Amino acid sequence: MADSGGDGETEMICKSKATKSWIPNIIKRRVCTTFVEDSVSDGQMCQCGKAKQEHPPQAIGDHFSAAMVNCWDTVRHSSELPTDAFGELQFAGASKRHSYFLRLSWGTNPSTIYNLMTVHWSLPSPNLVVSVVGGESQKSVQTWVREVIRKGLVKSSQRAGAWIITEGLREGVGKCVGEAVRDHATAASSRSSNKVVAVGIASWGLVYNKEQLIKSEGSYPAKYDIRNSPKDSCCLDNNYQAFLLVDDGSVGRRGGEISYRAKLEDYISHQPTGIQESGINVPVLCMLISGDPSMLKRVDLSLKNSMPWLVLAGSGGLADFLSDVVENLSSSPVVQSPAEADGDFTPIVDLKEKVADRVRKYFPNEKETDKVVEQTLSIYQNKDLITVYNGTQEGLNDFDTVLLKALVRASKQRVSVDDSPYNEELRLAVTWNRVDIARSELFNGDILWKDKDLKDSMTNALINDKPQFVRLFTENGFDIRSYLTYKKLEKLYQSVPTGTLLYQLLERRLLMRQGITAPVSAPDREPDSPNHPKESDQREPVMKVTLFEVSGVLDLLLDDVCQPFYYDVLDLAHFSSRRRALKQAAKLLVGESEYREKRCLYPWASLFIWAILQRRNEMATFFWEMAGESVLSALSGCKMLREMSKLETETEGKLSLKDMAQNFENLAHDMFSSCYRSDESRAFTLLIKKSPVWGGTTCLQMGMGADTRLFFSHDGVQALLSQIWWGDMKRNTEVWKLLLTFFCPILCYTNLISFRKQDEQDNKQEDDEGKPHEDHLESNYDYGTTVFSYPDMKHIDGDAQGPVSPSTPMIDKDALFRPPRRPFIVSRWRQFWFAPVTSFLGNVVMYFLFLVLFAYVLLVDFMPPPPVGPAVSEYVLYFWVFTIVCEEIRETAFLGMMSWRQRLRSYIQDVWNKIDIAAITLFILGLICRMYKESYEFGREVLCVDYMVFTLRLIHIFAIHKQLGPKIIIVGKMVKDIFFFFFFLGVWLIAYGVANQALIYSYDSNPDRIFRRVFYRPYLHIFGQIPVEEIDSGKNWDLECTENRTMIDNGSEPCRAEYSNWVVVVLLVVYLLVTNILLINLLIAMFSHTFSEVQANSDIYWKFQRYNLVVTYHFRPCLAPPFIIISHINLFIKRIIRKVPSIKVRHFVLQLKGKAANKLTTWETIQKEDFLTAQGKTQKQSDSERFRQISAKIDGIHKNVAETKDLEHRLRSLENDMEYCSKALSWIVETLAQSGTFKHPRPPPSFRDSSPSTSS
Repeated sequence: MADSGGDGETEMICKSKATKSWIPNIIKRRVCTTFVEDSVSDGQMCQCGKAKQEHPPQAIGDHFSAAMVNCWDTVRHSSELPTDAFGELQFAGASKRHSYFLRLSWGTNPSTIYNLMTVHWSLPSPNLVVSVVGGESQKSVQTWVREVIRKGLVKSSQRAGAWIITEGLREGVGKCVGEAVRDHATAASSRSSNKVVAVGIASWGLVYNKEQLIKSEGSYPAKYDIRNSPKDSCCLDNNYQAFLLVDDGSVGRRGGEISYRAKLEDYISHQPTGIQESGINVPVLCMLISGDPSMLKRVDLSLKNSMPWLVLAGSGGLADFLSDVVENLSSSPVVQSPAEADGDFTPIVDLKEKVADRVRKYFPNEKETDKVVEQTLSIYQNKDLITVYNGTQEGLNDFDTVLLKALVRASKQRVSVDDSPYNEELRLAVTWNRVDIARSELFNGDILWKDKDLKDSMTNALINDKPQFVRLFTENGFDIRSYLTYKKLEKLYQSVPTGTLLYQLLERRLLMRQGITAPVSAPDREPDSPNHPKESDQREPVMKVTLFEVSGVLDLLLDDVCQPFYYDVLDLAHFSSRRRALKQAAKLLVGESEYREKRCLYPWASLFIWAILQRRNEMATFFWEMAGESVLSALSGCKMLREMSKLETETEGKLSLKDMAQNFENLAHDMFSSCYRSDESRAFTLLIKKSPVWGGTTCLQMGMGADTRLFFSHDGVQALLSQIWWGDMKRNTEVWKLLLTFFCPILCYTNLISFRKQDEQDNKQEDDEGKPHEDHLESNYDYGTTVFSYPDMKHIDGDAQGPVSPSTPMIDKDALFRPPRRPFIVSRWRQFWFAPVTSFLGNVVMYFLFLVLFAYVLLVDFMPPPPVGPAVSEYVLYFWVFTIVCEEIRETAFLGMMSWRQRLRSYIQDVWNKIDIAAITLFILGLICRMYKESYEFGREVLCVDYMVFTLRLIHIFAIHKQLGPKIIIVGKMVKDIFFFFFFLGVWLIAYGVANQALIYSYDSNPDRIFRRVFYRPYLHIFGQIPVEEIDSGKNWDLECTENRTMIDNGSEPCRAEYSNWVVVVLLVVYLLVTNILLINLLIAMFSHTFSEVQANSDIYWKFQRYNLVVTYHFRPCLAPPFIIISHINLFIKRIIRKVPSIKVRHFVLQLKGKAANKLTTWETIQKEDFLTAQGKTQKQSDSERFRQISAKIDGIHKNVAETKDLEHRLRSLENDMEYCSKALSWIVETLAQSGTFKHPRPPPSFRDSSPSTSS
């Protein structure tokens, strides 16, 4: 606490030094320079409110000027001096949070003050300003007015990120506003982006104890004590963040700040909001609560500047008067006097009388009635800018709707000719994130919206994370394809907030392109004056990010799973080297590029990536719903989020990213479940289809890169892997049949092993020969079982001279390719030997033989170094290991189209590959050492250890087994627990071993004995091997010993030290207690926890790892070491010499084109729509959704009741009008009757009441 307090004081001192140099020079205060005698004070008081002795001598000495003046005026009788009160304000007895304050003259430039508040005081730029006028001097505020302020005004302002401006004094409405802002700030989240800022603008001469604030060099902070203040004193409220104390040279007079407050509000109304791309200036709304007639001038001045007003009817005073004038006079008929009939329209005599009647009604003690009437008539001309709110009749939940409609009234007065009259209302709704208002008022079908009218609002919604508006615009026909160009996409990335992980990654890539290794620190500079603020103070600096930097970030997150993004747009697709692409991009992106004006090829996918990188879950979910390839898109989002979680440093951020990643993995799993239930065949195609949107990757590849274990555990994915694993053989084939056929290959031509029948398939193809070509595409699209016929794929591999897809439904240039039919002997042979399960079985059998040969060499036939040895069996072993090395090289070198760095990195990431490298390295080392007599024994020892490493490789081989696989995963997890156990054990072992050795033997210089007795012997104590005769001096020890240090140095056994033997026994008891009971039970508990935790998910882990094993043996040649060398020679000839591309390189990749691809995409889209519909039904049936619907219905009923009250009010107005018309007609009838000009033969009709009168 002390440190933090010291840091705060240091920061305040720095602020003082930075601001005291310019604030007094720019901002002034006012002092009275002419003493104008107050007639009531017997010449001792000036009309400014100060005593005579408080004036400077020159002000009192000018008797001639004073005699000429009857009324004191701040313009003529005061002058400006440098301000002497500014800085930070600390309220004694209140919280430690400091407020800012400033004494300023009424003539100060508003731009200077606004820049001071937003730049140097660091107040957030407002999105809305609500200026509360009236009610300051009230001792008590009505309860419902308090509720309107707390639940209506402040809550709505918090949603919008508003400033609330009052006098800032602890009285009346100002005190209520301060308390409400304090309560909402306490309840709001610390990470909430929208903050309510309470600003007090009061008259300096009215503030109580203002002398505590005066300090010419500024106060940081100023101590302000108001604990013992009188009740009627005007004290500042400690719940406000900033105070502007306007000085007009007077003391104790109200209203000195009114004119400056109006100027500041008008200036703010012309400034942009703090929301990026909002397209509007800061809306300013004045709210009138109670008040007196003196405020009419303030209202009239604001209305002439098109400032909207919200009048709180029922709060008393001026608010009730204006609400009556606006509502009731608006329906009164207009009657012109005879003098007005031939001339211009002048103020209506009857309207003046009605206003005068209301003035006398509401302000019976008002003396200047005519002045009030004239001001009221001027206000009445701008009545469209006034909104009346009756808090006793309307609900508080709709208060923000009332604010929005009040602002819309003002915006419609300022709308341009070319602009849509509803655009401003839409901008306000988007700025405040009120999609319900936009949906009910603007998108109810009455307005025909064009894309050009929605583009700015769409950009605002995207940048400021308002997914509900994005959804609303899309539902109403917004064309995202014409909107999203690559220039617009770059603009979205340039709007990334600073300090985020994405911003750092983009900045790093940008510096790489610009050739900068580290950001250059800015030189020290003087603090900017508020008259010349830094450009970055109002807007964050825009980072000139291009698609190349975005591609670099995606390459980092998606790793080698897919090809680089946007390289085709940037014309960099032909560069295989990243370094060359970087140099070309640096040249290409110097000026304006043509690609920026092009439309984005995949707009929804690009927006989905942007939302994922921005961590916007709801936005990304909507874009996922709109984008195609839903399963792959969800897996890609999961991949990016999990990679970002590894780069995130904050724990909370990591957890948030992991939760989002898990949500998208669940989406991929559920979506694929829907597809699999609909059509298994098409679902299999979905898993292996090559995606042009996601860089040529597939669902399986992306799921593997994203570590989506839940997705791989799906029955559909496992069914595909099983089908690939068994090839053309049936999956229920017993293992003994495979083994028997493996050792006797001729059996594959018998019925011992069942293969999938080709007859039905061939007949189907023959029946389709007479159909149009489109039908061929259809039938091959539903490929049946032939897509996984790997002998056919090998045949294609051998015959094709160009890259083809590993499947029968290969569609290239609208031509259907079919492999030629082979003889039965060849096809059946390939069906058996080219199946991955056969390759696996062969490798297992041969690996066991390899271990047997290795063991035989080490135990029986390990001969001395040359020229005597090695034996023939050992040479066979060397050749065998050589073929294993060749296979490891093949796995690294022939790993698809990746670069050698990517291949090496992909190879090293596998743990079992690391074990293979260790085993081969040890074997080579042992081989070299055993060839020389000097290192023969060491080489044999290395080979013995290497045998253990090769044997451990069996664990990976048996990971494919359904029962052993999950157990192997559990063992792997427990190995990690052992390392923690070894750490605790090592601490106790060293502590006990050193102490035990030092207490038993006073001197022993033999390193071998020290090592054994300090480390090895305490370790054996755990298993019960305790040499009691040696430790306990009460036991006889028949070993010869000596205490001669020379003999001990020569290797003799030292004698025991008997004087501290009791300590040795105690240490032994404690050591065994800790290790055998505490640590062993700790290890058992850790194992139990790991087992129970992993056991539930071990099946999921095993299914996920099964994919790696299937891919490994799908790639591997059918022959096992050492015969695999034949396959390697064949592979070398085909790949290097004949340049025949590989089919298996593109493992599980199916490239569809034309109608087949479109049909699959359409089918997946339909499945996604069905999935979202089912998900929506489930959500609607949930309790929370039902409660929400009930709440909406109740709100609707409440609105209907409010509308009924409004109808009642309109009916009353209509009755008043009818009464007036009836009286006017009666007057006309009486006048005509009395004139006697003409007489009608029939008497006038009499009024007949159709309903009986009722007494009230």
